[in-house]
Amino acid sequence: MSRRGNLLLGWTLALAAIALFANLGLWQARRAVEKQAMLDAAARVLGERVPQPLSVADDPHRARDYDWAAGLGRFDERGPLLLDNQQRGGRAGVRVYRIFVPRAGLPLLVDLGWLPLGGERKLPAVPRPDGELALRGLLSAPPSVGIALGPGLGREGEGWLLTRVDTRAIAAATGLSAPLAPRVLRLDPDLTLGYERDLELLSNTLPPDKHRGYSLQWFALAAAVLATALILTFRRPRRGTDR
Repeated sequence: MSRRGNLLLGWTLALAAIALFANLGLWQARRAVEKQAMLDAAARVLGERVPQPLSVADDPHRARDYDWAAGLGRFDERGPLLLDNQQRGGRAGVRVYRIFVPRAGLPLLVDLGWLPLGGERKLPAVPRPDGELALRGLLSAPPSVGIALGPGLGREGEGWLLTRVDTRAIAAATGLSAPLAPRVLRLDPDLTLGYERDLELLSNTLPPDKHRGYSLQWFALAAAVLATALILTFRRPRRGTDR
């Protein structure tokens, strides 16, 4: 192949690689901005902690927003919902959810905290709190589902084991007569009810700084491909090569 043909093929491949790496860098940069906005919004709510009624969780137009909410209600008699593959302090475990029925508003999932799993992966017992209870905590969207494959939950003993928190699938699988609120109540860690927990939003996913770092890496790769293509284009051809 002539030098001109080699250059044309090389630049075609180089531009394709540059476009791919640049787009990956832009995607990582956008994720950093989105997650930083999430953290900032939650920090404002947690700083003020002005309680709203639990019924504000019902609004589908605010499904990605944050609110500090409080109210009275009872836990539903249905069994616990255990979200699998949850890390805490380097240990494997599950995040425990139960359905809560407030005095006013739709039923909603309450995040009761984290429990460890042993090597035999025996699911922990999660007794239902009895009576009317006063709950408070942070209303937020359920954990990100990532790539949704399969039904997302299966029956395990008296409860369900989840691979993701899909409120519509949970309402259908548990036989609720009403839909679940689109937001989850993450219990105030100061309440004695529940298990190990905090209000960290990104405990099982990448923080903004990591996305920024990956973004720089992708842009650096794009720049490296461009520099290599320019060097190969303008270097003097060796004697005896096609011109």
